[in-house]
Amino acid sequence: MKGSKPRNVLPGFGLSMGFTIFYLSVIVLIPLSAVLFKTFELSLPEFWKTVTSARVLASYRVSFLTAFFAGLVNLVFGLLIAWVLVRYRFPGKKLIDSLVDLPFALPTAVAGIALTAIYAPNGWIGSYLAPLGIKVAYSPIGITIALIFIGLPFVVRTVQPVLQDLEKETEEAAVMLGAYRLRTFWKVILPELMPAMLTGFAMAFARGIGEYGSVVFISGNMPLKTEITPLLIMTKLEQYDYAGATAIALVMLIVSFLMLLVINLLQWRMNRRTVAR
Repeated sequence: MKGSKPRNVLPGFGLSMGFTIFYLSVIVLIPLSAVLFKTFELSLPEFWKTVTSARVLASYRVSFLTAFFAGLVNLVFGLLIAWVLVRYRFPGKKLIDSLVDLPFALPTAVAGIALTAIYAPNGWIGSYLAPLGIKVAYSPIGITIALIFIGLPFVVRTVQPVLQDLEKETEEAAVMLGAYRLRTFWKVILPELMPAMLTGFAMAFARGIGEYGSVVFISGNMPLKTEITPLLIMTKLEQYDYAGATAIALVMLIVSFLMLLVINLLQWRMNRRTVAR
């Protein structure tokens, strides 16, 4: 009927927003609030002493730094893999494309055991690195490799659709205007990909700081050296120190949220700058 309001497939804004808030509350907000309320069992001095002890601070440093560097590595090589899968045709392309998602399907504990067996001093790769004085397993390097393994699909799968939708006419116009390949990539392609790359990095980083199964075997779990924060939380839980475990988890949650917020703000600014052009 002429002038009638078009009907949406989904319910109206009010009903949809109500379901959205209800679902997020049940799945996200209520469990996170339980962490906060459990922490209130500690007094402020007890909370501060728990989250700033030398062992806890060392675990923060290991978890956040290894997740950050793993995210940076995946940012570079995830872009390269996505570029190859989108821009080239070659035998076995679908097989490689499927292998990218393997860390999603493989149990993380299995990945941790496999990486430990490979990079241990008597492993396939570790036996060649040990004479050179390079220790991978039971070191922060091994933790970083495990986090690279589980975080790679996040970058590839966020960049790949953007590359597929990127108009090649823009690149061809830049080349016709005399731009070199590197300049075309830096000035034309990279600005379009940067928001997706930041999203992939944020997802890989967030997954890395909370990862347990693939890291606990290869890390060696040495306090003050290679002990990750999730393992320390598990140790607290096994000792029935629930308030201490939730206090450490709360600090990780706050720091992670702030870092992801900064990354999302950068992504938002880049999107606005791209649209304004």
